[in-house]
Amino acid sequence: MDDFAIRIRTGDADDWAEVSDLLGHVFHETIDQQARDAEASVVEAERTLVADDAGAVVGHAAAYSRELTVPGAIVPAAHVSLVGVAPTHRRRGLLTRLMHRQLGDIAAAGREPIAVLWASESKIYPRFGYGPAAQRLRLEIPTREVRPPAALVPGSGSRLRMVAPADAIAEFAKIYEQLRPERTGWSSRDDRWWRYVLADIESQRDGSTALHGVVHDTPQGPTGYALWRTKSRWDRLGPDCEVQIREVVAADPATYAALWNFLLKTDLARSATMHFAAVDEPLQYLVDEPRRLGSTLVDGLWIRVVDLPKALAARAYAAPVDVVLDVTDPLLTANTGRWRLRADPDGVATCTPTDDTADLACTILELGSAYLGATSLAALGAAGTVRELTPGALRRATTAFSWHRLPNPTEVF
Repeated sequence: MDDFAIRIRTGDADDWAEVSDLLGHVFHETIDQQARDAEASVVEAERTLVADDAGAVVGHAAAYSRELTVPGAIVPAAHVSLVGVAPTHRRRGLLTRLMHRQLGDIAAAGREPIAVLWASESKIYPRFGYGPAAQRLRLEIPTREVRPPAALVPGSGSRLRMVAPADAIAEFAKIYEQLRPERTGWSSRDDRWWRYVLADIESQRDGSTALHGVVHDTPQGPTGYALWRTKSRWDRLGPDCEVQIREVVAADPATYAALWNFLLKTDLARSATMHFAAVDEPLQYLVDEPRRLGSTLVDGLWIRVVDLPKALAARAYAAPVDVVLDVTDPLLTANTGRWRLRADPDGVATCTPTDDTADLACTILELGSAYLGATSLAALGAAGTVRELTPGALRRATTAFSWHRLPNPTEVF
């Protein structure tokens, strides 16, 4: 049952030690001081919510103020994280109260038309209107079974340069920022976030080495980088090292091929893994045996549309469209109603309330699922969660909501 004697309040910096202990219990982790300090460096206390039971922290939810690249645009997005309820206080409605309060706060502030999160369990967040918007691939590659992309051409002026990641933030950030406007699913990284992403916490390495970095240089300047670590193993047959790839960021196909060639040819290694590959990862079309990439499809980003007209007008569209959407949102009722979405041939859109007859009907969750261009409205129609009310409208809207590259979630926040 709901227990309204437990107060939901805005957190402050003094809560962090208790919050960190709570999250350790919830996610079954031992959080050492280095990990606590790293997380604390990005937490925005004024955007945290605490369930307070007579002075004890028994629930928590946070949001980070970051931007997210969406089709054709970069938009402010509440990055929701650090959500959990104490084992002693489960099934008392605290998670529901925290999530409802957080959504209300985001909507009232009016700064962020969408919220985004990674789901610990996929059955939790649809209750609050979050839809699965971007999948990813996990790769498990037996490196001797695939021929990697071509290596650097001698004399081309391009080279690879090893760097210590923490010392190369400025170089990484410059490349990342040049590419971010076109990379759907990427989140903004200011200096604090770069230091957090590259925080090399020894207790979280699971026996692997420190994080390594390599930069791809050309006569025109750096055009890419990769981050990875290795895990040394030996068996009765000899070396069996694993290369654990975190990021491969490349401005052009030649840089991309050179970085992957380097990673897949690591001496003494027999396997390589990557947990944040895009569903349309180009590597699949460069190796001679794509089956041996060991691809597994898993979920990534979940999107919640907070301000419907602002969110739908903020992104670009792949084709002209004029469609009336009948949308239901039981939590943020300002989104409920009929909305006319128009996009011109350049993909620029408007979204306004209308009394016209609806062409499609859905809930706010389906719009979140389709928002990044990866989840097809037609597939949702086949599932029965989007209803076509005007013949042909679903096909036209599906084409418009699609995008030329699939999202590439790169980090858990």
